[in-house]
Formats: sequence, structure tokens, C-alpha cells
Amino acid sequence: MLRSTLRQSRLIRNPRLLRPFSSSLTKFQQSPKSNSQDEAEPKRRPLSRVAIGGSKDSLKQFNKGSGLEFATWKAVVILLVFGGIGTYFFQKEKTRLQRHKEMEQNRKVGTPLIGGPFNLIDTKGNPFTEKDLVDPKGKKFSILYFGFTHCPDVCPEELDKLGEMLNILKKNNVEMQPIFITCDPNRDTPQVVDTYLQDFHPDIIGLTGEYDEVKNACKKYRVYFSTPPDVKPGQDYLVDHSIFFYVLDPEGNFVDVIGREALAPESAEKITQLSEAYIPKAEREAKENGIFGFLYK
Repeated sequence: MLRSTLRQSRLIRNPRLLRPFSSSLTKFQQSPKSNSQDEAEPKRRPLSRVAIGGSKDSLKQFNKGSGLEFATWKAVVILLVFGGIGTYFFQKEKTRLQRHKEMEQNRKVGTPLIGGPFNLIDTKGNPFTEKDLVDPKGKKFSILYFGFTHCPDVCPEELDKLGEMLNILKKNNVEMQPIFITCDPNRDTPQVVDTYLQDFHPDIIGLTGEYDEVKNACKKYRVYFSTPPDVKPGQDYLVDHSIFFYVLDPEGNFVDVIGREALAPESAEKITQLSEAYIPKAEREAKENGIFGFLYK
């Protein structure tokens, strides 16, 4: 009786002892439970297309920023190119206007002082006047040199320089009418002048005439010349004269002078600039009366 009471009290204090023995079988002895979800093959996650270190939004922003940066550089390059071209043409036009103003000043001052009517003949005996200095096409400049065929050194040197200038000007597409006018008409007949000029540039036109006509032409262009008094026929002598090249525009107006000290390249460059700056009279008057006329006055 006492044993039965003790046994019941132990069962009450330890409920685990109340489970049947069959319930203590191991899991290996129990039948496995089927689970369709666990047995199914797990799905693969799609690969991420996001660049390492950034999200899709940041990648889009990067591409957008790169395009914007390229467009900015492209705009800068275009701006620099067109800015350079604009600056070049602005400086060129500025120089042209400056030269034009200088020509206008020389034309206004030089008209009553340098140049005017004269009447000479060329080496073929044909008349040549100040009207022959005018180019109807408005392109050809003239350059005058006064000398004499018996000049021992200065005139040959200057005519050689003139020939070099003409070659350079031809390369620069500047049309010129070079003219040699003698200061010694008593000895420099048309035939003598023609023979003399054969040693120089073939484009040079030789002019001579009666003494009074030559003297008048020299006076018109403010050329000084002097011959010894009481010269006997056949006697050799030298003629003292001014040593300048007189540059005339296509209208026959004096625009500039070139001295002996100037070399051929710089002289040709000067004439080239004058030619580029020249504006025909009709166009000049139209521009002076236009909106930007103050630039040409």
C-alpha cells in the first residue's frame, strides 16, 4: 500500500513518466512527412544589372552627366573656333579701315599737292596722260618712278627693286601699272628709254616727252630734278633728282610714297595692304552715307 502511494506521488511530480513508451521512439523510426514546397527546386534570382558601387539611378545620372560634360566641351570648342575667326576678321577689317582712312587723308591732302594733268608719250610714241592712270575696272594701282637712263647706280638699283616688288605683288594678286618717267628728255628719246628698260621688268612702261612737258609732270608730283647749266651737245652729265616711288590708287589719286631705304618685300607688303584697303568711289560714297558711315570718315 505504501509502495503504491509513493509511486503515484513520483508520477505526479514527473509528468514525463506518464507518456507511453511507444512515444519515445526516435525520429529515425518514424515515417517521414512529405513537404512539396520543400522538395521543389528553389527559384534563381535574376542577376543584377546595377553597376558595382551604384544604383540604376546613379548610373543614369552618370551617363547623363557624361553627355552634358561632352556637350559643354563641344560648345566651348565651337565658341573658341568662331571667336578666333571673328577676332581675325575683326582685326583684319580694323586694319583695313585704318588703311582706308590713311588713304582718304592722303587723297584729300595729296590731290591739290601731288598729281595732276600731264602730257607725255610712251616708248612707242603713243600719248600718255594722267587719264591713263585710271583703271576702269577699279583694280589696278599705279606706281611712278622718276629717273634717267644715264644714271650710274641709283636708278638701276631702284628699278631692280621695282621688279622684285612687282613679282611679289603678282603672287599677292595685286594688279600694278609700273611707270618710269625720265627727268632727262634731251637724251632719253622713246627709243633710248625702250632699250634701257629691256634690262628690267618687262611690265615697266617708259615715258618721255618734250622738256617742258617732262618738267610739268615732275612739278605735278613734286619731283625735284636739276641738270648742269650750259651743257654742250654730246657732253656727259648727271641729273640730280628725287628718289621716290609714288603709289596711286585705281582712280589715279596719290595715296602713298615709298622711299629709297624701304626694301622690296616691305614695300610690296605696304602696297598689298593699300590694295586690300581700297574701296571704289561709288562703294565708298554709299558706305559713308550708310548707317555705319562714321567708320569710313
